[in-house]
Amino acid sequence: MREFTEQELVRREKANKLLSKGIDPFGSSYQIDTNSQLIKESYDAFTNEELEAKNISVSIAGRIMTKRVKGKAGFIHIQDKYGQIQIYVKIDNIGEETYQFFEDADLGDIIGIKGKIFRTHMGELSIKAFEYVHLVKALKPLPDKFHKLVDIEERYRRRYVDLIMNEEARKIAFTRPKIIRVLQNYLDNLGYIEVETPILGTILGGAAARPFVTHHNTLDLDMYLRIATELPLKRLIVGGMDGVYEIGRLFRNEGMDRNHNPEFTTVEIYKAYSDMEGMMNLCENIFKEIVFKINNSYDLEWKGNNLNFEKPFVRKHMVDAIKEVCQIDFYQTMTIEEAKKIAKEHEIEVEDHFKLGHIINAFFEKYVEETIIEPTFIYGHPIEVSPLAKKSKDERFTERFEIFICGDEYGNAFSELNDPIDQRERFENQITEKNLGNDEANEMDEDYVEALEYGMPPTGGIGLGIDRIVMLITGTESIREVILFPHMKEKR
Repeated sequence: MREFTEQELVRREKANKLLSKGIDPFGSSYQIDTNSQLIKESYDAFTNEELEAKNISVSIAGRIMTKRVKGKAGFIHIQDKYGQIQIYVKIDNIGEETYQFFEDADLGDIIGIKGKIFRTHMGELSIKAFEYVHLVKALKPLPDKFHKLVDIEERYRRRYVDLIMNEEARKIAFTRPKIIRVLQNYLDNLGYIEVETPILGTILGGAAARPFVTHHNTLDLDMYLRIATELPLKRLIVGGMDGVYEIGRLFRNEGMDRNHNPEFTTVEIYKAYSDMEGMMNLCENIFKEIVFKINNSYDLEWKGNNLNFEKPFVRKHMVDAIKEVCQIDFYQTMTIEEAKKIAKEHEIEVEDHFKLGHIINAFFEKYVEETIIEPTFIYGHPIEVSPLAKKSKDERFTERFEIFICGDEYGNAFSELNDPIDQRERFENQITEKNLGNDEANEMDEDYVEALEYGMPPTGGIGLGIDRIVMLITGTESIREVILFPHMKEKR
């Protein structure tokens, strides 16, 4: 049987005391007509004399965060979704019996207040209570005097407490949907259609990643949680929907770090008759739109760097970027043996399935990514690591780009491969890689190849990480801060 702390026992006694007086400790509805933010925005400029002359009545509710009582009067701060506001409670204004409820109240309790707006002698905009209503008894005390959970792991496990105590956590929680709404409005205004595609599938495709596997009992069928939305969305382009996007969860059975969570959110966007260049322009404009609409400026500080999103983004071929950092020119023709030798000299591990393109990509990931500060499009990925992208004129490379900011990748885009014959060959090469040990290789998707055989228009496509964009905008360096309920190790 669970043992209660002394504070928890006292709170339960107070809950029983409320019951004995006919008051439900866990309350009912309460009509409010304002909030802390609206009060401050509307009346912060007024003096106390002006406020008294206006005689402004308000009804508000929130959680008690501070409390000090002296004799027949006291002050509390209550917190709603927007922040805190001070309440002045006096026995003469609410009556002796109700004042007893106020004196017995604990930090964390939720109350309703009706009263008049005024300014204290100290100048703080406050509410003078004329009605005090107990709504909910908090049976557990709020965290210690630091007013927050100190243990980061506990903050993520008990996000509800984190949101109560941590103003920054609340700010991030409310900013995230604003970012998504800006993105939706921008794409909607361009004529894109928001759609939904299946989360469960029987074929692994659309990205290089290890999946979560589940089982459908009725069909007696193993299924994957999707690692990408790409292939279903491109089927819709074949069907004539012209421009589509989906904001949704993806699931990848991989490691966890400051940039990776097994469950995360992306937006994937596809536009008929566009290409890699069109997606670069779209991507640049999306970032400009989000940064300005949320930040009210094109300037943003991130990881100690001052970034400006108004100026054009840098555009650079992957091989050129490697040459700048490593002084190795992969444009030159070289055998796989020569490339492996160079890789070994630069302490790059070469796996069994690696071809020249894999080595080029490995050089970029190890030596170049972290050097990129300004918003930069790196394009021209090797064909071996880009099974869904069109070939460039130099057929060793593809019309694909990734966007990097301060060493982190934020998105991936292609001129989409719409040649069904080439696509089948690419899938077959992926199967060969899987047999050689690449457990992130795609599987053959016969239905998708058949869809291409009906004809897909030239198409540009892009996927952007929503969580990383939220990290960028809010200045947060861990993905677990921007996901309300991140995955955690089991507590033992």
